[in-house]
Amino acid sequence: MAKVIIGKKACAVNPLKMSQPIGGSFAFLGLRGAMPLLHGSQGCTSFGLTLFVRHFKEAVPMQTTAMSEVATVLGGYENVEQAILNIHKRQKPEIIGICSTGVTETKGDDVDGYIRLIREKHPELANYPLVYVSTPDFKDAFQDGWDKTVAKMVEVLVDKPTSTRRDPARVNVLPGCHLTPGDIEELRTIIEDFGLEPSFLPDIGGSLDGHIPDEFTPTTIGGIGLEEIAVMGSASWTIAIGAQMKRAAEAMQARTGVPYRLFERLCGLLPNDEFMTFLSEISGRPVPAKYRRQRGQLADAMLDAHFHIGGRKLAIGAEPDLLFDVASMLHDMGAEIAVAITTTQSPVLERMPCEEVLIGDLEDLENLAKDRYCGLMMTHSHGRQAAARLKIPFYRIGFPMFDRLGAGHLLTVGYRGTRDLIFALANLIIADREDNHQPTPDTWLDPWKDTPPVSLDSAVVAPLH
Repeated sequence: MAKVIIGKKACAVNPLKMSQPIGGSFAFLGLRGAMPLLHGSQGCTSFGLTLFVRHFKEAVPMQTTAMSEVATVLGGYENVEQAILNIHKRQKPEIIGICSTGVTETKGDDVDGYIRLIREKHPELANYPLVYVSTPDFKDAFQDGWDKTVAKMVEVLVDKPTSTRRDPARVNVLPGCHLTPGDIEELRTIIEDFGLEPSFLPDIGGSLDGHIPDEFTPTTIGGIGLEEIAVMGSASWTIAIGAQMKRAAEAMQARTGVPYRLFERLCGLLPNDEFMTFLSEISGRPVPAKYRRQRGQLADAMLDAHFHIGGRKLAIGAEPDLLFDVASMLHDMGAEIAVAITTTQSPVLERMPCEEVLIGDLEDLENLAKDRYCGLMMTHSHGRQAAARLKIPFYRIGFPMFDRLGAGHLLTVGYRGTRDLIFALANLIIADREDNHQPTPDTWLDPWKDTPPVSLDSAVVAPLH
């Protein structure tokens, strides 16, 4: 059982965490025809937008209420009203998702009250989908913003069922923010191979998977539609992935009566065995042969790679669910999680396979990795300089990942995703050993030239030739 330690530094020297408003906006990007709107200054929005664009290498829609110093003091009603009217008129999104920021939360803007006044004043917006989520960036982190937003979507957008009949083939899937678009597409394929029809909320696999639309649109270019969200109450099950999604799954059950199953991990052999068994039970179908074969491939990959990963000390910095998922799998491989740094509180942290978990920053990750002689660092792209200073291999996980291509297609879930992650890490370790530690013809010793003379009874005996 890990001990959770909260850092006592006055400030984050090299931040690991991303803010709540960015996590909330990320969730809205998984809806079709959506426009995320940050209620705050222009700088708050431009910072988040830059992170998304650099990570996904795509055009990302996002707007701001552009709060000035005066508007912040006097209240942001007019800014919220004008922003909603302009977006509704010019960009015509199917839904506007509003996330607060630190500056407006400090002032105490009643955005829910603003929305009620705007609907009364503008009849054309009376039934228009407007979802507001309180996501102050002076507390919590990226993962918290995502899970609050998904829970609010369920409460506002899912209709209460008028009948107790459920479609046995339909399942709701509530993915955590630690899953990539590639992960979601893999899960969609797995679930459909059992004859089930999944609805993902949010579905960034449909909107941020890097496809090019036929025509330009100022809003999101894919994702789950509002009409599909509305009927999620008719599903037979809800599958929540990551501990962060428990709140949304409970909200779904409270609103619709749909039971849920929470999977805290989907990286590793046993978690995927449990996932496949559950899908087989609810579908009434056996596990397809291709997944039985993939399971064998994963077992073989674990056998091949444990010679390189086993016993190695690792330093990992990530959001709680991603940290728990990846670290647990590597612990199963025999690695030692010597340093674990995260961003916010979570019930899974106490079950981390290490002695302690620190809620801290990348400076903590670097210093502890140095003190504990770690041989591999894993975190997002902002950790690359720390790994370079320590001269240890670096593997990028999480958000943002802006200095490599294909971040949205990385795969860590399922048998296939776990296998690929294991190979990537093992190959990184092998390459580091070859580059820095293996002897070469230039470093081999000549036993005749390089052996020092031996002194015996004050007589110097040189090597024989």
